[in-house]
Amino acid sequence: MKTLRNLFPLLLTLTLLLCTASGAVAETTDDGFVDYVAQLQLNMSSATAKTSATVRTHVDGDTVHFDVPESVCADGVLKARFLALNTPESTGKIEEYGVAASHFTQEKLASAVSIILESDSDRWELDSTGGRMLVWVWYQPSEGAEYRNLNLELLQNGYARAYSTANNQYGSICSSALDQARQFKLNLYSGQPDPDFYYGDAIELTLRELRCHPEAYQNKKVAFNGIVTLAHNNSVYVESLDAESGIVFGISVYYGFNLSGKGLSILTPGNEVRIVGSVQYYAAGDQWQISDVSYRMMKPKDPGNIQLLSEGHEPYYTETTLSQLMAQTVLTDENGEEAAYAHADLAQNTSAELHKLHVLSISRDDENSRAYLTVEQDGQQMTVIAPSSFVTDEMVGQSITVRGFVEHSSGSVAVRVYETGLLLAE
Repeated sequence: MKTLRNLFPLLLTLTLLLCTASGAVAETTDDGFVDYVAQLQLNMSSATAKTSATVRTHVDGDTVHFDVPESVCADGVLKARFLALNTPESTGKIEEYGVAASHFTQEKLASAVSIILESDSDRWELDSTGGRMLVWVWYQPSEGAEYRNLNLELLQNGYARAYSTANNQYGSICSSALDQARQFKLNLYSGQPDPDFYYGDAIELTLRELRCHPEAYQNKKVAFNGIVTLAHNNSVYVESLDAESGIVFGISVYYGFNLSGKGLSILTPGNEVRIVGSVQYYAAGDQWQISDVSYRMMKPKDPGNIQLLSEGHEPYYTETTLSQLMAQTVLTDENGEEAAYAHADLAQNTSAELHKLHVLSISRDDENSRAYLTVEQDGQQMTVIAPSSFVTDEMVGQSITVRGFVEHSSGSVAVRVYETGLLLAE
């Protein structure tokens, strides 16, 4: 009895601390699994900064762009980096369980009826990159339901690794959830292969096959040849002429910070290269891309390396019209089956040249570094994006010639002129 009397105050204190931290008693299953997410409650009256939000763009498991009031972000877009965790990569380098973590986040937010973003203090704080806000993401799964903390839910389900997990307002419960995920060997901690991760050798294909059927190769490692035409923002554009159809196909290759020295020099514009990397859909850029490319300096003949094949090439700059870009293209596969594709999708990330585009209007960004020209040709309209220095207001009403690259902008086809491109009044 004396032992029980001594233990009772300790047990009572622990119980009170648990309830105080969470606002609710933890739900526990028969196997001892605790639902810490159900335990933690959103306190709207606390001093931390909060805002309602809606999803603008899903990036990966721990990064989402939200539409928020302009009182929070001047442009109405908050680029959120989730606090207390790191999910495996699914945008640059592809890692095991990265795709699964990304899908988990996307599914939870897609079905939410309400989303609240919370800072860890009374003001909004940037991450180490200076471009993203550090937030807790709360979502309401259905009308009348309690809000659930998505950061905690990712940790609880084993979709994330620790990242300053204990050093925040919810540190204790986050650490408990992470420890439990390890104990129950969930996902990242299962010791099992990730069913969404491609462990095999690279699939040899052409850019035509990849561009026509990107979904079939999503998250798989592929290898193909092409000409590097543009280097921009840790990425390059690679294109290749398909002799059978006479169409130039291209794709963006994102190398991030994976390459340096000899490896980076291989991706110099004008080089013909062999690319080996993983196929992914980059939602923020509305495009398919190749990522997870590498070059092992000590093993230059490694088949997983990018390789230099030849030098001295120029972009194809395919001459086209707006009508052709907006049209359907019919291709015949190796089995004789015909399929129609949006030509603008096939041409994405390829070099193009267009003549006699009639300029309807011109606008510029706030920094006056980029100009947006609305152009028309044969009843079709499109946006041309160019360095502001290339554009004069006198071009309105004139016809222009453009050399640039086919891209998607705000869900529509556009041609972007880079510093190496051309934009001239005719």
